[in-house]
Amino acid sequence: MSTASRIGLFGGSFDPPHVGHLQLARTALEHLALDELCWVPAGQPWQRKHRLAGSAHRAAMVGAAIAGEPRFLLDERELRRSGPSYTLDTVRELQAERPDAELYLLIGEDQYQRLPTWHAWRQLVGRVTLAVAGRGAVRPPPPALEAVPHRVERLPMPPVDVSATAIRAHLAAGGPAQGLVPAMVPAEVARYIDRHHLYTDRNDPDPA
Repeated sequence: MSTASRIGLFGGSFDPPHVGHLQLARTALEHLALDELCWVPAGQPWQRKHRLAGSAHRAAMVGAAIAGEPRFLLDERELRRSGPSYTLDTVRELQAERPDAELYLLIGEDQYQRLPTWHAWRQLVGRVTLAVAGRGAVRPPPPALEAVPHRVERLPMPPVDVSATAIRAHLAAGGPAQGLVPAMVPAEVARYIDRHHLYTDRNDPDPA
């Protein structure tokens, strides 16, 4: 990694990565003047209920989605780590590697509202600046979070009508991934999904 001092951390299942993820990441780059933004696919997202595509597939799709933007980096540490993927563990590792860096954790308004349900969230908010992207009116933090000192940057991002759940439903029903381009999925990601038959009953758990 470089010696950049302003680093964005963008975690998620990315199952699959879509244009809403890219818009949020690009908004964060510019609004926060980030030197780099690390995309961190979760290995075992402890709050997710649906079965994920294989970790290598999700990493490959993120790599395809972010190609061409040198400030976007794919960080696979959570895929290599055993056990549930906790954001605090990732933040601690990054701070040990980059002690002089300022970390910005990208989350949506819905995640901000649920933050008190996260693992060791009080420790987490003391280590990062939360970069919160809303999907409508800004809501106050929940009482538990409001009582804990934390740093917040609001990202001026307009609503994006796209979700990974809708994308997976379209594909499970037999719809082609190319039919989702460009409104919901980047073309490179769509080609990868079609090539590996992801999100259908023919999908491969991971590439050979």
